[in-house]
Amino acid sequence: MALFKKKEKKKDEFTILPKHIGIIMDGNGRWAKKRGLPRTAGHRAGADVFEKICKECGRLGIEEVTFYAFSTENWKRPKEEVNTLMRLFYDFLIEAKDRIAETGNIRIKFAGERSGIHSELLKLMDEAEVTTADRTGTVVNLAINYGGRQEIVSAVNKLIAGGKTEITEQDISDNVYTMPDCDLIIRPSGEERLSNFLLWQAAYSEFWYSDVLWPDFDEEDLHMALHEFEKRNRRFGR
Repeated sequence: MALFKKKEKKKDEFTILPKHIGIIMDGNGRWAKKRGLPRTAGHRAGADVFEKICKECGRLGIEEVTFYAFSTENWKRPKEEVNTLMRLFYDFLIEAKDRIAETGNIRIKFAGERSGIHSELLKLMDEAEVTTADRTGTVVNLAINYGGRQEIVSAVNKLIAGGKTEITEQDISDNVYTMPDCDLIIRPSGEERLSNFLLWQAAYSEFWYSDVLWPDFDEEDLHMALHEFEKRNRRFGR
């Protein structure tokens, strides 16, 4: 019998944490359909989970987390669904930005194309960034009207407009919406693809998939992904 029992690691203690996590918030529509509810109900439930996971990332000390909220392709969805999503973003910025930001000293930023977004929503997005700019905790990037291919094209066009004739990888890395490479990408809902998310930053990302639909995703699921990340041997091509 051992004289000294090895101290067991608590469930939410981690030896290694990713610096930047990308989360594809997927499965809202299927969650609603399973319950006989409109898709908009799934998006509202998913918004509550977003807030909860934001707070947990802040508590754990994750440096940066990017949530895939609305893609450039999502404009093709039914008008009612698009309007509901935009309303959720608006309500979040009106009601929740201070509450989330204060929990874990969170800084809010946005990634994506501004064209096509209503001016009132753009104003609130700008205010949220300014209000939380001095925060030193987790950076929460909301990818709205975002597409990974468009992000790369925009970075290249910006460099060309600035007079660059030879463009390096570092040039593009310095001009994409979210600068740090992504260490871990989490996708619930059973799908196993990037769906045009963080294409440039995901070059050496680890991936974690789950069959859990986003409105059912919770802190325990996040911890499972983080524990799996700890086990990965990241060689970066070496």
